[in-house]
Amino acid sequence: MEIVHIKDEYIKLNQLMKLCGFVGRGSDVKLLVDDGLITLNGQVVTELRKKIHAGDVVKVQGIGEVKVEESI
Repeated sequence: MEIVHIKDEYIKLNQLMKLCGFVGRGSDVKLLVDDGLITLNGQVVTELRKKIHAGDVVKVQGIGEVKVEESI
């Protein structure tokens, strides 16, 4: 599981996916969301720009998972 540290209150899903290298373009995230391949804390994500907070775990089926932590 990859760990990503954020300074702000949250990061948007599409930004997180690009930051982690899970996708190359924002449009790739839309395809994953539309296919129901992304979960946030075990729940299927339906929003492209879903707010991801510290402590959240995002999993992309067939690609990997990332935990978001607060930067100290």
